[in-house]
Amino acid sequence: MPAPTIRQSLRRLWALDKFSYSLRAFIALTGIMALCWTQDAMHQLIPLFLGVIASALAETDDSWQGRLNALLVTLACFSVASVAVELLFPMPWVFAASMALASFCLTMLGALGERYARIAQATLILSVYTMIGVDQRDGAQVNFWHEPMLLVAGAAWYGLLSVIWQALFTHQPVQQSLAVLFRELGRFLKLKSALFEPIRGVELEDKRLALAKQNGKVVAALNASKEIILNRVDSARPGQKISRYLKLYFMAQDIHERASSSHYPYNELAEAFFHSDVLFRCQRLLRQQGWACQQLGEAIQLRQSFDYGGHSSQALADLQASMEHLRIQSNPAWRSLLRSLRALASNLGTLNNLLSNANNPDALADEQDSSLLDRSPRSLKDIIGRIRLQLTPTSLLFRHALRLAIALSVGYGMLHLIHPEEGYWIILTTLFVCQPNYGATRKKLMQRIGGTVIGLVLGWALFDLFPGALIQAMFAVVAGVVFFANRATRYMLSTAAITLMVMFCFNQVGDGYGLIVPRLVDTLLGALIAGLAVFLILPDWQGRRLNQVVANTLSCNSRYLQQIMRQYAEGKRDDLAYRLARRNAHNADAALSSTLANMLMEPGHFRKEADVGFRFLVLSHTLLSYLSALGAHRGEPLASAVGPGLISQAASILASSLDEVAQNLVEKTPVVIHSDAEEELAKALEQLPEEMDDRERLVQSELALICRQLSPLRTLAAHVLRDPVSINAPG
Repeated sequence: MPAPTIRQSLRRLWALDKFSYSLRAFIALTGIMALCWTQDAMHQLIPLFLGVIASALAETDDSWQGRLNALLVTLACFSVASVAVELLFPMPWVFAASMALASFCLTMLGALGERYARIAQATLILSVYTMIGVDQRDGAQVNFWHEPMLLVAGAAWYGLLSVIWQALFTHQPVQQSLAVLFRELGRFLKLKSALFEPIRGVELEDKRLALAKQNGKVVAALNASKEIILNRVDSARPGQKISRYLKLYFMAQDIHERASSSHYPYNELAEAFFHSDVLFRCQRLLRQQGWACQQLGEAIQLRQSFDYGGHSSQALADLQASMEHLRIQSNPAWRSLLRSLRALASNLGTLNNLLSNANNPDALADEQDSSLLDRSPRSLKDIIGRIRLQLTPTSLLFRHALRLAIALSVGYGMLHLIHPEEGYWIILTTLFVCQPNYGATRKKLMQRIGGTVIGLVLGWALFDLFPGALIQAMFAVVAGVVFFANRATRYMLSTAAITLMVMFCFNQVGDGYGLIVPRLVDTLLGALIAGLAVFLILPDWQGRRLNQVVANTLSCNSRYLQQIMRQYAEGKRDDLAYRLARRNAHNADAALSSTLANMLMEPGHFRKEADVGFRFLVLSHTLLSYLSALGAHRGEPLASAVGPGLISQAASILASSLDEVAQNLVEKTPVVIHSDAEEELAKALEQLPEEMDDRERLVQSELALICRQLSPLRTLAAHVLRDPVSINAPG
């Protein structure tokens, strides 16, 4: 492959999501540094830089109009918070009470959505930056508005750049989010292909677990893309480009549903067709489709045309030839399995068609309902209602808000008790490190301490190697850019970078060496307070709410099943109700995976149910894959899905059973482990007459597979509740 040209390399660089963010930060920091240097006003550098950082932390994706509105709200919050700190600072008791109340109230704004949570968090951070600035004055008399003005000016400067950037490059975030989505889909397809390994006796649980974890990443990418597109669709009619991206998003949803589907237990297929290459053909085609999804993501990011090529078409033809060879052999034992393979091949063929037309999504657009659900609050009544729902100790947000308020108060008391130099870095560290759960706090705590140590050591070395003020000013800008580029993905590196930036900035106006020991001590104290707070104050141990998370997966799967059967009764229509039920089911599956990952970082006593949880995750994801198969094969209305027939009744019973187990988990009541009625239903569903229509056969066989999942799900649900007694349902 020839080396890329300079133009191609620059185009790839421009397409990176971190590059535009880093470039904005570079322009903002360089502009401030140049202004302070030329005006001989380096004493104003630190508050201006800190204002830029706070403004960037408050930034969320939006259209330029939405970003402008958010910026005005952010600047108003910053101004009020900063002036309040200046006025209340001389009164420690009043200040401490106000800080605790403000931190609780601002954190509770997270109930309204990510945008409000970001602004609230950034407002708290700017408040601490104001404290640091006041502390640096050492009693020098200045106007109370001086520090707030500089902080807000820095925030406004970055915010203005952000608004202008968004107006000029409004579609770039959409392209980047869709690129991430298709890359994650590609990885999901490749992991799914591993399930078709044509080897006998392979234990699939580890592979299914890896697939469930990757499904969480796909769901996160789908949610991120949806929010970014929604911010640009708004209430107006979407433009041509956004309409195209919306169709690509719907295509990704369709690919995800089809890729998630399972048509038969893979071990039984491997056993039956061990001497055939048919599963190898399935694996090869699915892997190629995974590569194609990743290439599509790259094409979207680089704004290039996507050529699917003919390799997958040949692989599909080879698969069909292999299946035809098996059909000709007329083995009676393979009859039902071949029908499942035909459904699988049909699904893979539809995937092939989707990817073949990805360069022209209009050819695929048969959506009758392209609306997206906007969860943002619409009125003051809605805002008050959402916050009121969270004002309970059972709410994770309420616990985090209360915990943070107490932790910041303890930090404030600590700095007054021991009077350390630069003591307000204790509060800042606590604010950054204290997270909603123990696992996330522990991870961030270690990264914060490690990054701070690295930054201080590097700063000490660079002070000696590069004593020139101009070079150190350049290092401060570079360190700031590194912080912005890595703060969301490499927290330790970003912490090291921000530590370096602060040291170089302080060295421009004073003694940077004098910051080394106080910064290290304050970081350790702040991290200790955050760690103790999340451990002692209303701790949110994941194992204690595992029953609720598991119950949510079952109830969401029940609603997904009901929506699927409604589609079979009325005909395929990807309306908002169906897409919402599908997304909620996958979100619940991803939430269970995330909960278990957090549980593994908790102390040993609190993660003893993790093994049961992971086994449940595998079963739950398998159940979701059977539901996805039903969803993937929707089409014209199916007569047997309506009325008193077996399929309609079975679907209703299965949905009720899932809801029943979910209710047992929520209410912590004994779970019926064995149900004679469900066993009889499974046997009835597995009776598939030869004359039955293929589509009806597929629906009935998938319902049978779902029914067979209920017994192991019930058993594990009982284990989640630590219920050792097996209960049998009456016949």
